[in-house]
Amino acid sequence: MTAPPPVLLFPGQGAQQPGMGVGLYRAHPGFRSRMDEVLELWRAHGFDLRADWLAARRGPETDGVRTAQPLLFSLNWAVGRTVLDAGVRPAALLGHSVGEVVAATLAGVFDPADAVSVMADRIAHLDGTPPGGMLAVQAGPDEVAPYTTDEVVVGAVNGPRQVVLAGPEDGLRTAEEKMRADGLTCRRARALNPFHSPVLMEAALRALPLLASVPIGPPRLVLYSAYEPGPLTFERARDPRFWALQPARPVLFGPALDLLLAEQDAVLAEAGPGQGLTALARRHPRVAKGQSRAIGLLPARPGGPDAERATFEKALAALAGAPTPHRRPA
Repeated sequence: MTAPPPVLLFPGQGAQQPGMGVGLYRAHPGFRSRMDEVLELWRAHGFDLRADWLAARRGPETDGVRTAQPLLFSLNWAVGRTVLDAGVRPAALLGHSVGEVVAATLAGVFDPADAVSVMADRIAHLDGTPPGGMLAVQAGPDEVAPYTTDEVVVGAVNGPRQVVLAGPEDGLRTAEEKMRADGLTCRRARALNPFHSPVLMEAALRALPLLASVPIGPPRLVLYSAYEPGPLTFERARDPRFWALQPARPVLFGPALDLLLAEQDAVLAEAGPGQGLTALARRHPRVAKGQSRAIGLLPARPGGPDAERATFEKALAALAGAPTPHRRPA
């Protein structure tokens, strides 16, 4: 039986872990070179990020926007770029939150240096916004609707019963207390900002001037958007508002994955830390029934050099053995 083609998934805020990918960095020269390359684009901040990352330092800043976002972008890009360097040609790319910027960069929409400039500018505008966070809830959008407000909203739909509420701290805490009292299962995501809520709209729009000046190219690989589920067209990709508003718009990863797997079965490979998207993908009916697969290129938790390289090479072998991308007949 022919294996389905590869698709790369890129996680976003909440996937970060102290020491993520450090084992692979120490064991894999190709990945190390790509990680050094992207960290250097962050200039002086990249030097500090590398030192803290390699030391696997844990502290209040670990989940802050100035640490988590640059490291997630850099690590995801380096993992994805190393996969492409190995000759794997994915049928599609799909990212979650900052992972969509990574996917767009690997698809050629942004030059890596421009993407880092866009991310640095975004982070500068988001840093200092009102404290808040994100709350993962084992429920559907309709079930959590009674707990939402003008500021506390559904910030992500990751699956049929996997949503994330987002908003300022006081409102989110109130929603959490009410949901727990009503028997809903929920847990805080690793975020200190109310990502994907309207609270960030004003700060997000401040990114427009830089985005309007950055060259944007047509996707050279099929790029699925989790903001407007489906393949991203060049017409949409070259709209600066599409990228500027992403921190304030809901992520529809689950619907995007539904559309992708309706077009084709796939070996879904998470190119980033934590295997959170891998776990979500394994709940999808087409994966659960065996038509598609979901694997991680990094282990669920950081490990030593041998363990991380073994996980990466096993996943890479699965991707390298996949055929030329194809689509199922309608």
